[in-house]
Amino acid sequence: MTIDGTRYAHTNVIARDWRVLAGFYQEVLGCEAVPPERDYAGPELEAGTGVADATLAGVHLRLPGHGPDGPTLEIYSYSRLADGPQPAVNRPGLAHLAFEVKSVLEARSEILRAGGAAVGEVVTLTTTVGTRVTWCYVTDPEGNILELQSWA
Repeated sequence: MTIDGTRYAHTNVIARDWRVLAGFYQEVLGCEAVPPERDYAGPELEAGTGVADATLAGVHLRLPGHGPDGPTLEIYSYSRLADGPQPAVNRPGLAHLAFEVKSVLEARSEILRAGGAAVGEVVTLTTTVGTRVTWCYVTDPEGNILELQSWA
């Protein structure tokens, strides 16, 4: 059974500094802020998150290429952050955000210039149906993994 009315809405990234990370996604990847900025606190937030004394602030960014009603990237910062493992491309769970670009090499250079880091090399693979994809993994300035891809 499919849940009636299902529509993808957003992906959330918890940032150490939501303003800096949101600026990176806007400047480098062309995301656009969707007002208003969010600023939450109180018993409902604590109950919903299970985090005592939680405060949460951030913004939604419209992802490029999907128009005004497309999905967003929600970038928030909590007043208290939990420790966690470093992101890894092969860890179970959400692993990366993918962006299709015209040139993977140029996009990779821009990401690195803006404070991101390389995870692996740029490679081109041929799919089982013969199409070719050039791609690589990089990180944003906070270490979240991004895939850059270009199809031919």
